[in-house]
Amino acid sequence: MTEADPTPEGALVLIAGAGRLPELVAESLRRARRPFRVIALRGFTGATLRASADATVDLLDLAATLKLLRRWGPAVVVPAGGVSRPSPAAILNAGAALRNREALRAIAGGGDDRLLRAAVTLVEEEGHRVVGVHEAAPDLLCPEGPIGRRTPDAEAAASIRSGRGVLDALSPYDLGQAVALAGDRILAVEGPEGTDRMLARARVLGRRPFGFGRAMPATVLVKAPKVGQDRRIDLPAIGPRTVRNAARAGCVGLALEAGGTLIIDRVATAAVADSLGLFVVGYGATP
Repeated sequence: MTEADPTPEGALVLIAGAGRLPELVAESLRRARRPFRVIALRGFTGATLRASADATVDLLDLAATLKLLRRWGPAVVVPAGGVSRPSPAAILNAGAALRNREALRAIAGGGDDRLLRAAVTLVEEEGHRVVGVHEAAPDLLCPEGPIGRRTPDAEAAASIRSGRGVLDALSPYDLGQAVALAGDRILAVEGPEGTDRMLARARVLGRRPFGFGRAMPATVLVKAPKVGQDRRIDLPAIGPRTVRNAARAGCVGLALEAGGTLIIDRVATAAVADSLGLFVVGYGATP
């Protein structure tokens, strides 16, 4: 199909940001035999998906994205992947930046949620329905219960309860979606740097200086969406790399909100957790 062709009835458009998630969403849609198109964001979308995308646009060229959506007329639009701050490649189009000065201001000031919500609002104002990855590719969500062979013991379960309380309390402040803690002692809260760097801080703070020594007992990583978060955008996610970094930080396991956290490659994630002796568990809504 060309860019001017109508999208088949019931099809969707995947707006692909950074990371592996957009590729996994595309794979899930293929398995479900759901017709879809891909808009790649220059400077963000991975090379593999970008090569097969139906169109590539600059992050700041909002007019071009909306023009494509008007042509294609999709049933739904699915944003997936990170667009927290533009890379140099994403802002090379000076004309796009000039046409979208308001977008630049949104990026310069305010958190990631503000930027993402603004983009969703613009798409909805054009009459398109926006849905999240959890609706378009529900098989990527963490289920309730253990992922792998191990489960948390009583001490780890107490740390998980504390972590859930911390994340609930911090939600209104637009901080991260993860916390590392041991019992009631908070080692690190995720900020704009992301989970991997947070775990690196937790490794140092939970051990002797420079990350050496024995980790604190019952150290866990807890991840969940913010309370009241628009789940169509920026759901928390983990994958094999997260499990490896959690192990380096001295964690005995990871606890994820079931239905609210994405698992990047569930089979590989479970295998890495089993090999390192960590649990990965999805918890329900009731503490």
